[in-house]
Amino acid sequence: MKAIVVTDQASGTAGMKLVERPEPQAAINDVVVQVYAAGFVNTELEWPSTWADRAFRDRTPSILGHELAGVVTALGYGTTGLSIGQRVFGLSDWHRDGTLAEYVAMEARNLAPLPGDVDFTVGASLPISGLTAWQGLFQHGRLQAGQSVLAHGAAGAVGSVVTQLAREAGAYVIGTGRAADRQKALDFGANEFVDLGNDSLEDVGGVDLVFDVIGGDIQKRSAALIRAGGTLVTAVGPTDIRPADGLAVDFVVEADRAQLSEIVQRVRDGRLRTNIGKVSSLEDAIATFNSTERRAGKTVFRVRP
Repeated sequence: MKAIVVTDQASGTAGMKLVERPEPQAAINDVVVQVYAAGFVNTELEWPSTWADRAFRDRTPSILGHELAGVVTALGYGTTGLSIGQRVFGLSDWHRDGTLAEYVAMEARNLAPLPGDVDFTVGASLPISGLTAWQGLFQHGRLQAGQSVLAHGAAGAVGSVVTQLAREAGAYVIGTGRAADRQKALDFGANEFVDLGNDSLEDVGGVDLVFDVIGGDIQKRSAALIRAGGTLVTAVGPTDIRPADGLAVDFVVEADRAQLSEIVQRVRDGRLRTNIGKVSSLEDAIATFNSTERRAGKTVFRVRP
């Protein structure tokens, strides 16, 4: 099968290669999925799990990508809840070969059914953005109706979902980003927008929840805006980071079938709009990764036409 692999961490995206790899086999509680569409997060190349397994042994050449939508083609021993031929979408394990390939083997529990009226491209755009937003807002941020949310990167893949879910939950959302992102953030439901290049972040005043995807100085300044009892949440790569002391909560997004089902239902009934930017083929993936053009929204790769 065709797959995008990396072998050298120092090479970055320039070290990606499209190669032929053996088709994976389903282990106990696994399924094999024929991938129709897949997503990728640029920071994967910085994650230790891309290069080593849980015992810290080198696992290269590693197949990149962890988001997918496709069709189940094989079931491992003991696998329940899914069937051959079923449309699915989900989030593969961080320490295993990923989804930028024609087939992937993964635990069945990391997948959810993909309704027939949801396109594979849409399904592949949802797992990381949707689960990160859901878990940050509701599990770690404990968002309640009537609270205020400062959503950094509100026009981006994660931030646009944060904005929509928070508004649906009854929150007042202040989106941030570049000047060019203002209208897009407002279109996704932000009540107001802060241009981080020209506006004063401190003029926002107190907020109950900060959802940060930027870090650095912006995160420090945002922490000072949090009201008593509030929270700053930020998603990090799959490392051994634990929840921080004080206001900040760093979390690693986890696959969750029930949450995926909640998210895709919102897409189906119009409560949640996807934020897909560029759609590319697997053959064009390396050129896409190495492009210098700014990507607006989620990049998705169509693996099977």
